[in-house]
Amino acid sequence: PNAFATGRSPSHAAVAVTTGIMRALNYEELSGVLGHELSHVKHRDTLISTVAASIAGVISWIANMAQWAAIFGTGRSSDRDDNGGAIGLLFTIIVAPIAAMLIQMAISRSREYEADESGGRICGNPLYLASALEKIEYYATHARPMEDATPATAHLFIINPLKNARMTFASLFSTHPATEERIRRLREQAREMK
Repeated sequence: PNAFATGRSPSHAAVAVTTGIMRALNYEELSGVLGHELSHVKHRDTLISTVAASIAGVISWIANMAQWAAIFGTGRSSDRDDNGGAIGLLFTIIVAPIAAMLIQMAISRSREYEADESGGRICGNPLYLASALEKIEYYATHARPMEDATPATAHLFIINPLKNARMTFASLFSTHPATEERIRRLREQAREMK
């Protein structure tokens, strides 16, 4: 079961749902999922994610170029001892791409939380989305795990399709926050709305 939004702006967007999600969820849960996806459209999250991914890609490209420059030389005289340059080069090659990717993933996770909150308001009851997330999580991890899902395609799913995506060090590299935390926040939102 899956749903996703795409498009650069609300006037150029689409929301898609799979037949699997339509079979798995009841009407109220489906309205929660659609509210979540419409929130992504309303807040231009696809565009924001694209910009973040592009910036991360540019940083990675610069690091790759710096790596090749270090391998083949920069054209500078080797007579000078420039430890500061070596440290900067190491930072550019190793740390910068990792930091860019972590920032990109953090942006993606924060957009998911915001889409959950806004989606709960759109459908009128955050518990609808919370219930849907529980069912989708069950299907993704127990009933029918998505064996073809990869980190490169994880952002296309309403929940993280990768196994054992709990709050660990590895979750820093996840495009989605832990489902349990999303559900907790939605239940808190429902209590506040009463």
